[in-house]
Amino acid sequence: MSPDAMLAGAAEVIDDFAMFGITALTTGRAFGTLGTGGDEPVHEVMGRWNAVVAFAASRGATRLATSPQVHGGEVHAHGAGWQGWLRATPADGHVSASRGTAIAVTVADCVPVFLAHPSGAAGVLHSGWRGTAARIIERGIAQLASQGAPAHELRLHLGPAVCGACYEVSADVHARLTGIDPGSPATVDLRAIIAGHARAAGVSHISVSSLCTRCDNGVLFSHRCGDAGRQVGMILS
Repeated sequence: MSPDAMLAGAAEVIDDFAMFGITALTTGRAFGTLGTGGDEPVHEVMGRWNAVVAFAASRGATRLATSPQVHGGEVHAHGAGWQGWLRATPADGHVSASRGTAIAVTVADCVPVFLAHPSGAAGVLHSGWRGTAARIIERGIAQLASQGAPAHELRLHLGPAVCGACYEVSADVHARLTGIDPGSPATVDLRAIIAGHARAAGVSHISVSSLCTRCDNGVLFSHRCGDAGRQVGMILS
């Protein structure tokens, strides 16, 4: 699989980040699953990951960092001084202030959150309801600020994820996310909640994808639609 296959198989590319020399995208069904939990042979999935590495290298990145995801609030910070594909300890987010670094998360219905700074500092987070409740977005913003990329200078994009109309959760989860107990299962908009947390942390430049993993299930994998497949959200500078 060629490096260009990743771009051709992207469900969404964040064009606004290009002004900073940053490439960010979310893949879709056209590229194939990046998750190893389905029925596809592992060698086929790893072939796609090799294409991810090759795509990053074709854009000048000598490093790619990923990690097992645990639906938590841990965010890894990555510097320079290493090369290759780092499979880090479990976490649900990555940031880097070093150009030449690619970082990625896998998602289905959870939100891929992308952060970009004019200096080339960047972050990507996997934010499901647990990560959102843990305010992983605040940790990502704080990590970037500690590396010289303050919140008010960041651009944030909330990528393809299950939309508010399609995402029903238990009353308990709804209360944890919103502070309101509806008394029965109710829908909740994760991207709106994450955007609110980001604004409170000082980010004002926020954009939101129009794609929903469930409404647009022909384009994207969705756990709630019964898909075992996963797309990847990647950012590199």
